[in-house]
Amino acid sequence: FPHELSGGMRKRASIIRTLAYDPPVILMDEPFGALDAESRMHLQVDLLRLWETGRKTILFVTHDLTEAIALGDRTLTLTKSPARIRGEHPIDIPRPRCIDSIVTAPGFPSLFGRIRAEV
Repeated sequence: FPHELSGGMRKRASIIRTLAYDPPVILMDEPFGALDAESRMHLQVDLLRLWETGRKTILFVTHDLTEAIALGDRTLTLTKSPARIRGEHPIDIPRPRCIDSIVTAPGFPSLFGRIRAEV
């Protein structure tokens, strides 16, 4: 029964349900925000694996800069209301990326610092 699923399993089901429609673009607004750290990491790995398989465009909103760098090809920072694009940062860290060690990847500290300075 759906009400018996954990938060992580509910998120997985939601992602699978979205992918079943085969949309050209997937919009994800803080999809892992309410999860514990372990569930979040597993779902990040799952999402990367799904992206590598289908190469769908994913617009992923997050306040977690490490998550943005680990999952994205570029980040956009926004101004306060009304939101406008403040900055764009390509993420040149090679793929495949390892979620649990992304912070030790070459280029991560400087990229994190540049993005952090804008938010």
